[in-house]
Amino acid sequence: MEELSNKNPPAPLLVSFDAEEVRKQAAASTQRFEEGNPLSILDGIFMAIKDDIDCYPHRSKGATTWFHEVRPVRKDAVCVSRLRKCGVIFVGKANMHELGMGTTGNNPNYGTARNPHAPERYTGGSSSGPAAIIASGLCSAALGTDGGGSIRIPSSLCGVVGLKTTYGRIDMTGSLCDAGTVEIIGPIASNVEDLMLVYATVLGSSPSDRISLRPSLPCLPNLSSHESSNALGALRLGKYTEWFNDVFSTDISQKCGNILKLLLEKHGCKTIEIVIPELHEMRMAHLVSIGSEALCGLAPVCEDGNGVKLTYDTRTNLALFQSFTASEYVAAQRIRRRIMYYHTEIFKKVDVIVTPTTGMTAPVIPREALACGETNLQVTGNLMRFIIAGNLLGLPAISVPVGYDKQGLPIGLQLIGRPWGEATILRLAAAVEELCAETKKKPMSFYDILKGN
Repeated sequence: MEELSNKNPPAPLLVSFDAEEVRKQAAASTQRFEEGNPLSILDGIFMAIKDDIDCYPHRSKGATTWFHEVRPVRKDAVCVSRLRKCGVIFVGKANMHELGMGTTGNNPNYGTARNPHAPERYTGGSSSGPAAIIASGLCSAALGTDGGGSIRIPSSLCGVVGLKTTYGRIDMTGSLCDAGTVEIIGPIASNVEDLMLVYATVLGSSPSDRISLRPSLPCLPNLSSHESSNALGALRLGKYTEWFNDVFSTDISQKCGNILKLLLEKHGCKTIEIVIPELHEMRMAHLVSIGSEALCGLAPVCEDGNGVKLTYDTRTNLALFQSFTASEYVAAQRIRRRIMYYHTEIFKKVDVIVTPTTGMTAPVIPREALACGETNLQVTGNLMRFIIAGNLLGLPAISVPVGYDKQGLPIGLQLIGRPWGEATILRLAAAVEELCAETKKKPMSFYDILKGN
């Protein structure tokens, strides 16, 4: 971590890091193994926690310079507590786009995390640090948050696996975004099996969500069983071709399309043409929903001059959110209900909706944006093109790497499932991962922790 921070340009993956605390946790884990009493299969595993999730004694700043002053951390978030009981070693709080209000990971406050595959390019955001620290080999997994693709976008751009769970599947208590209706906490990992281990550890709804949402019992696929292979053959994959091909680079749609063909050839998965109505309306409803809810949570703490301490792009977003009216928020919820009806009908015909994760690969970091941030709505639109349904409708979705474009930048395939259907998309993601195993390569910036280099 110290080597990364001293690089030129610097690559700040963590905004809060205490080397002695990491050594202390590692020593305790080592002692448990020497005594033959490891707490779980995750005991001793390095993990990073995004800076908007509480991990005591670290402060939760949301990558601002001041948020910890108005919201002190007194204990772990529920999901972090579950990991701690399993012996996970927390390396620190991971960098992010300030308050999660951006898709690139740009952060003038602490420095912008660099993409391990190409240091002159963005990691994607807002979970920039979690995705980059995994891709670089320093951690096996991390926790991020996803309100507008914030787990899936950086996972795709950095070539790792990121899961956006069904809304209500994981307890949000102890995060900066626990009062909204679009955001979740979810795992990011280097492969699907590791992702499943973390997901299995942190899942569990809050009491209020269990009452109001009535989640189905969680289950995980047995990837090694014969039944798992047979289940893959029965899957119907929904593809909206016009939307699927609406990408900045045809490398993305071609690579993702090739994987669908391989799934048919190797496993018998059938691709069915679908149409998803009102995509533009869905994007607008999501923007009004997440913007209004973010403003509602931030307005009280941005008083007394705190708002002017935010970066320019965050303040630009908040100014936009302030223009939304109560009637527009209500209208957005009506559109949300209608879009959910369309997807319910689509899921009568297919089991999974497949899209590229992003409409472009990792964008170049403008040099002038490092000092004061940037607002580039064209880049935002390309990165968010396919991710809205997961957040607005609360659907589970996963990004799994499927290869690289002509510049060697990672490409992700997104699998969107029915509510509470994490097991299905995890099983399919594992099959995709296996099909792409031979073409996977290490990033330009990679540390082999076991070998010490």
